[in-house]
This record gives sequence, C-alpha cells and structure tokens, in this order.
Amino acid sequence: MDIKIRQATAEDLTAITTLFKDTVTTINSKDYNEKQITAWASVANDTAIWMERIENLYFIVAELDSKIVGFAYLKKGYYLDGLFVHKDHQREGIASALLRTIESQVMIEDFPEIRTDISITALPFFENKYYEIIKKQKKNLNGVVFVNYIATKTL
Repeated sequence: MDIKIRQATAEDLTAITTLFKDTVTTINSKDYNEKQITAWASVANDTAIWMERIENLYFIVAELDSKIVGFAYLKKGYYLDGLFVHKDHQREGIASALLRTIESQVMIEDFPEIRTDISITALPFFENKYYEIIKKQKKNLNGVVFVNYIATKTL
C-alpha cells in the first residue's frame, strides 16, 4: 500500500470534515453512547474551526490513490490534537504512518515529548505505540461528558 502523507490544504476541508464525522459515528460508536457520538460528530459542522486548523497548525493528510484516508494535526508544536482514519481503512497502517510523521515533526521542533488526549477507542493503538497514560479524565463537549485519557511519550 502506497500511503502518501502531505500538508493539508483548504481544498481538503470537505474531505476532512466528512472523514471525521463518518469515523466518529461508525468507529467510535462502539465505545461511546448515542448522545456522546452526536455531540462529537457535530464538531465537523464548524468548518471555520477546521479551516483555521488547516491554515495555522501542522495539519497533515494521508492519501491512498489520491483519496484522503486519514489526517492528523499538532497544536503548540507538541500536542497531538487529532488523528483520524477513514472508517473503511482501519488497520491498514495509515494511523501509524500519520503518527510517525507527527512524532518526527515534534522532534524537529525540538520538543522532548508529545502529548495527546486519547479516546477509549484509540487507547489500544496508542498503548501499542509506547504512549504512557497519565490519567483518565472526563471532558465536556457541548454539555455532554466524555471519558478519555491524557497520554505522553518521550521522544
């Protein structure tokens, strides 16, 4: 499989928000209830925030045959704020390729570690990549409470 990683552009906005919504509603629904999924998926509707992320953050996409199949982005140079893979392309090495690129960028920026919040769904993936769980937390999104984890990895 030839996964191409590149910087996201404004033209990718629709593909990114559609992928996000589809992945959350399909993949994350096994670990979160309907109310949580609805609140989480609704984040895709705020295209202004997504455009700001694409334009101002280190935001990358993964492509297969010129189709976006995943994305990831960094805040503050060391905080992995999002990593999502298309619902039809899980377990194909896409998340690993994105994470390697993100971790490399964090090292280029000369940060000693990477930090992230991890969903229940993504927990096994990140544990397998040697991320250390700092704590379990409850986050509020649009009045709905979610459980996730704060994790870090020394680079």
